[in-house]
Amino acid sequence: MTQKGEIPEPVRRLIDRGVEIPCPQAVEIDAEINPERIAPGVVIHAGSRLRGKSTSVGPGSVIGGETPATVQDCQLGYDVELKGGFFSGATFLDGSSMGSGAHVRSGTLMEEEASGAHTVGFKQTILLPFVTAGSLINFCDALMAGGTSRKHHSEIGSSYIHFNFTPRGDKATASLVGDVPRGVMLREPPIFLGGQGGLVGPARVGYGVLAPAGAIMRRDALEENHLHPGSNSSLEGPPRPYDMTRHQSIHRVVRNNLIYIGNIRALREWYDEVRPRFMCGDAYRKACWEGALLRLDEILTERVKRLGQLAEKVSASLDQAVNRHGADPDMEPFRGQREFCDRIPRMEAHVRGDAKGAAPEERNRFLHIWAETDASEGYVRAIQSLDDEAREAGTAWLQAVVDMTVSVWQSDRPG
Repeated sequence: MTQKGEIPEPVRRLIDRGVEIPCPQAVEIDAEINPERIAPGVVIHAGSRLRGKSTSVGPGSVIGGETPATVQDCQLGYDVELKGGFFSGATFLDGSSMGSGAHVRSGTLMEEEASGAHTVGFKQTILLPFVTAGSLINFCDALMAGGTSRKHHSEIGSSYIHFNFTPRGDKATASLVGDVPRGVMLREPPIFLGGQGGLVGPARVGYGVLAPAGAIMRRDALEENHLHPGSNSSLEGPPRPYDMTRHQSIHRVVRNNLIYIGNIRALREWYDEVRPRFMCGDAYRKACWEGALLRLDEILTERVKRLGQLAEKVSASLDQAVNRHGADPDMEPFRGQREFCDRIPRMEAHVRGDAKGAAPEERNRFLHIWAETDASEGYVRAIQSLDDEAREAGTAWLQAVVDMTVSVWQSDRPG
């Protein structure tokens, strides 16, 4: 047992390695922490805790700079700042940051220079490079892209919320703000979600969309470079009966879920084929690469599970409508509900399958160009240096992964 005034051995090992711990007796380092995964020069401030054998912290990173931070089974790249809060099962790439009071849970991936201010909640959240979240935000189960630099970035306004739980108890509600095929190219207009607003999932939002402050977006906003006013309520008028167990048309919900899953698969392919060149050269970035793959696999598993749970609820709703209320099963929305329930096993198998057969010509053309791209100034500069031919090939390849995913739910009905 450590005596009063002594420095615990796990802390001592980090200090001996060159980690800066200004107040060593006020820091907790789990015995499972591998000192070799914590870079010399990392700063860990008083009250902070490092836990979990998969934790890795890259050079220049600072933990607990504003308030104590707990970092558990996370991977941090270079120059990451986690200023205070709780972080578990998340991956932070170079230059990303979170303010104090953060609550960041599993399935979160923040790419280069993405950031959140104080008191932000993420879970199953992906922010592509430069995306910025303000303060007092809950933005779980969503992917957001857009913007070309830290000065030209997509923004989530303060006090924003992604509504990811329905009155029926559904969580098949992941929303896509931007997308992967175009978003990874770092060339699209920013998206602005105004403060004290909300997005009701599952939804899709196009590039260049402006949602004004206070707006609740209850529908897809796919007209790019437009203002989408949303509303503060879509339930105006006198109170009326409402059955929380009854589902209406689920075509859009299913399609949006498959598009989201397709984007996760596309990003998984990107990390398989494109990212290793820049992330496997040293142990810290490789740990982030492995962590990112794990996060994406976690998200894919979660989204498939939630879609299956939705099918169970829709099946019960359909049985009640037909057997108890005499609804015609060949009329909409019941026909679409039955099709969804019948197809869900095939959907689940389809989205877990191999995506490497999508657009092989575009994939190979992009990867050939990528292999010749100057890597000396890092990933972001290399992406920004790509010419139109490379970007178009890469986008076509990734979009084919999305389209292949959605193909399991073909319909001529409007989306």
